[in-house]
Amino acid sequence: MRNLDVTTLRSFVAVADSGGVTRAAGFLHLTQSAVSMQLKRLEEMLGLPLFDRTGRTIALTASGEQLLVYARRMIALNDEVITRLTDHAYEGEILLGVPHDVVYPAVPQVLKQFHAAYPRVKVQLEASFTRTLKEQFAKGDCDVIVTTETGVDQGGETLTTKPLVWVGAPGGTAWRQRPLQLAFCRYCVFRPHIVAALDAMDIDWEMSVDTESDRAIEAAVSADLAVHALIEGTQPPYLEPIDHGGALPALPVQKINLYGATESGDEVRNTLVNMLRSAFANSAAQRLKVV
Repeated sequence: MRNLDVTTLRSFVAVADSGGVTRAAGFLHLTQSAVSMQLKRLEEMLGLPLFDRTGRTIALTASGEQLLVYARRMIALNDEVITRLTDHAYEGEILLGVPHDVVYPAVPQVLKQFHAAYPRVKVQLEASFTRTLKEQFAKGDCDVIVTTETGVDQGGETLTTKPLVWVGAPGGTAWRQRPLQLAFCRYCVFRPHIVAALDAMDIDWEMSVDTESDRAIEAAVSADLAVHALIEGTQPPYLEPIDHGGALPALPVQKINLYGATESGDEVRNTLVNMLRSAFANSAAQRLKVV
């Protein structure tokens, strides 16, 4: 009788999620050769190719896609059994701060995975502006924060780098108007860079929506009354990137950073941090595949 090994399945899922053996090995704290060997044994046991290695990046075969569904269920069930039946039940609370515009899609996935691993630990999510989150972190009001910045301060690490893009209403024409109507939050870290880029191209602009409400901005932009800028891939379905053909300036890239990683033996916090690393790396890998 052939039996699937949960540790091997974890490696398989990690490679599928991260898009490569090297990155998966880092998440799993294993060597690249160890992960490759696990995948080879898994394919040999099943007698099926699970990965298409003909391209520049690893992709799942049809059999691999099918196994991925089962593997996730088996790992989740294994972890649930261990959590429910062992005496090592962690309790407490972690305060996680994340900017509004990068909550989706990575953070809900992290919260779901973390809750499955530590059902008695509450993650208090604070969605705010990078400036506010860094102030709270400095005062100890947040344990772990994610930020969007052009650089990274001491003690932080960059999870991924993504470009800013102009966004507007689907099929909208607000981006053609002059002066250009802008909609931004007062404390948005992108705002100074947007204004500087417009000034550098001598484009007249007006801040038609100056607010602290993301909802107000989304309403104005989706009504084609103004334009906005977001990190690529984070726009809601009722907004779309503007194909302006160079009529608007190119915007700088933004670093998505993490503060609060620790070298201590805090297993709960370290698990949350590693889940955030994996989720944002996976998000970046998916964007590269699309491109």
